[in-house]
Amino acid sequence: MEIWINPACSKCRGALSLLDAEGADYTVRRYLEDVPGAEEIRAVLGRLGLEPWDITRTQEAEAKELGLKDWPRDAEARERWIAALAGHPKLIQRPIITADDGSAVVARTDEAVRVALSRSAP
Repeated sequence: MEIWINPACSKCRGALSLLDAEGADYTVRRYLEDVPGAEEIRAVLGRLGLEPWDITRTQEAEAKELGLKDWPRDAEARERWIAALAGHPKLIQRPIITADDGSAVVARTDEAVRVALSRSAP
C-alpha cells in the first residue's frame, strides 16, 4: 500500500503512527514533492470512487485564488478540477492510502486507516 502525505499535516502523521503501530507494510509518497499527474489523479479517483471536487481542499489559499468554490461540479468541469489538483497539489485532500486490493481511502480518521489496512492484509 502507498500513503500520500504532507509531513506537516497532523492527520498524515496520525495515519503513519497507526500504520506503524499495526506493523503495516507501506510506502510513503510526499505528494507535494512527488506530484501526481492528471492520469494518476484520475486513477486514484477511480480507486476512491470519488470526483475531484470531493478530494479538493477548498479552504486553501490557492483554492480561493483559483475561485474553486464557484467552479461547476459536473462531468464537463471534471478535467478542469483534475488539472487544478495536478497543478496545485496542496489542494489534494490528505492522507490518501491506496490499498493492495485496488481500492483507496482518504484516511483522515483512524477508522479509515483501519479500512485500508483490512484491504491490504495478507
